[in-house]
Amino acid sequence: MTDLPFPLSGSTLIVGPSQTGKTRLTAQALDAWIEQKGTEGVVVIEFAPEVERDGWVLGGRLDRFTTIPDRVWYGVLDAHAPRSEGKTEEEMVALAGDNAERAERILDEAPQPRAVFINDSTIPLQHAKSDLQKFTTYCTDAECVVMNAFESNELGTDDPVSRCEREAVKILREWADRTISLE
Repeated sequence: MTDLPFPLSGSTLIVGPSQTGKTRLTAQALDAWIEQKGTEGVVVIEFAPEVERDGWVLGGRLDRFTTIPDRVWYGVLDAHAPRSEGKTEEEMVALAGDNAERAERILDEAPQPRAVFINDSTIPLQHAKSDLQKFTTYCTDAECVVMNAFESNELGTDDPVSRCEREAVKILREWADRTISLE
């Protein structure tokens, strides 16, 4: 097992641009938790869309890097990639809103976690109506929270989706016990 650059306690936010290893590191943390503490109370929430752009897959899912055990609660959002799929700002905002609504239902269905691992945590937070407080409140009582988030200007900066996402990352940085920045 690879040594992690953070403890498996409290809350850890992993940030960086595309293709820097955020999902892989989150998967390694999940594997380390299960190896050390088992699957009881483990919740995995998958918000990542899989989009090919210029020959690269953006937003890969955790199951590309690990096997999610059957005994783990696994909530998967079939997410849109608003900035890649939307042709106009209005379409981008509508896709982000759809992600936010459907992600909220996943959080409503998820059991209270002992440990929670969230891939691409800002996908449901790219819309002004996103409920970031509900998101962080869900995670508050967990012994361990590991989530990752896209943080870069590579997909845009001045559109409504990018502005909401930047604000969400800022708030998650303040909320998390620690932030790991990958370049």
